Amino acid sequence: MTIAIIGAGPAGLVLARTLHVHGIDATVHEREPSRTARTQGGMLDLRLDSGQRALREADLEAGFLAIARREGQDMRLLDHTGTLLLQEDTADDAPMLHPEVDRADLRDLLLDSLPAETVKWGRAFRDVTALPEGGYRIRFADGTTTDCALVVGADGAHSRVRPLVTDARPHYFGVTAVDLAIPDVDRAHPDLAAAVGRGNYFAVGDNQTLGAQRNGDGSVRVGLTFRVPEDWPTTSGLPLDDPADTRAALEELFAGWAPEITALIRASGDTITIRPTNVLPVGLTWDSVPGATLLGDAAHLMPPVGLGANMAMLDGAELALALAAHPGDPDTAVRVYEAGMFPRTAAAARQSCDVLDMLMSPRGARNMLEFFQPAG
Repeated sequence: MTIAIIGAGPAGLVLARTLHVHGIDATVHEREPSRTARTQGGMLDLRLDSGQRALREADLEAGFLAIARREGQDMRLLDHTGTLLLQEDTADDAPMLHPEVDRADLRDLLLDSLPAETVKWGRAFRDVTALPEGGYRIRFADGTTTDCALVVGADGAHSRVRPLVTDARPHYFGVTAVDLAIPDVDRAHPDLAAAVGRGNYFAVGDNQTLGAQRNGDGSVRVGLTFRVPEDWPTTSGLPLDDPADTRAALEELFAGWAPEITALIRASGDTITIRPTNVLPVGLTWDSVPGATLLGDAAHLMPPVGLGANMAMLDGAELALALAAHPGDPDTAVRVYEAGMFPRTAAAARQSCDVLDMLMSPRGARNMLEFFQPAG
């Protein structure tokens, strides 16, 4: 049984590692030229019953606990005036229900747990052809090919494998984010470091939010979120060729907010990234296709409110367990995996959409306070 995994993100690597634990070989094909080709982004909070469960199945729980940040569970919620609505501080002996982990550290943990030849770098997926005897021949942009009995699309929101099983495509959710970062925050801006705290900081206004998150590298990642039309990045007039002017323009969009909140924008560095929020239809399913399936964002792209990566990692673990339970019969394993994955991720996607809708509303701050502290 030859297995080709397209994409070396958390889902694909958890799948490869859990298969390895069960004595099943797989090859991961990744378009990036090397493991250090780009930065991996900020922190992930891994939930006990999903992301952490996946790492337990991959026999990596001890390694995860060594890199997880318990204090990353801290949370501060404010309204746009700077009024603190809720503060949760994590005790030194608090359970690791959803600790933060640096994406780069998590990726290193997974990569280091695999045989060196498992990941093939610089293998950008180009197309796939069904073979007469079953399975697929995959062609890569560099002209190389590989044949497999099972191809697994773990290649993200813009999956090139997805058309094998469904014609569904992502659509815009109505919300766009702008990512910034403050490097070396404790030295450069100790007042802002103290305001953000050790974990997550959310300031919520009318259809806009400003979030900040402490990262393991000493930086604070800042995220601005707006309910705007899809063409906002091109029609907003943001002077993206000049970071200083862009920061000033972004700060102006938060006119009327407490200055101690908008100071996080002003202190940010020159790397500014705009991210439209795209989603797949909630509850997306497909008729099982012999020799092919999807994991993570390729299967159930949802708003980034903390559930997507956890679901993706659990996808990888559950597919691996199904393959181990049905040796030599990948089609049965895929059907078993999909039968469990569809309802599980539909519920997570629905919750993610509801949370983002609650957040991005005229009473977003109160909505989130009620979400974190429900009546009764």
